[in-house]
Amino acid sequence: MHAATKIVIITERSILDGVAEILEEHGATGYTYTAAGGKGARGKRRIDRTAQVSSLRENVKIEAIVPDHDVAERITEAVVAAYFDDYSGITYVVPVEILRPGKFQV
Repeated sequence: MHAATKIVIITERSILDGVAEILEEHGATGYTYTAAGGKGARGKRRIDRTAQVSSLRENVKIEAIVPDHDVAERITEAVVAAYFDDYSGITYVVPVEILRPGKFQV
């Protein structure tokens, strides 16, 4: 097992492409996103099970594995600075252990 850091960003689907660019610019080799629902400071969001994840009105949960906490911190700070004044969102990082470090540039 090898230590790495997982970034989780929950935000509006409309900014997914911009967040993905920040991830890639700062060293993430890939990411996964899924539809997300819940309740927070900006209200309640439901997942429309009949719509595809591409619906711009939905929230998404974006996850990426990066080599270490410093890379994760640079990415999350860039996302917050670029988007979170105008869009709803949260982000957090979690230490993880991975099996194939070459997939994540660890």
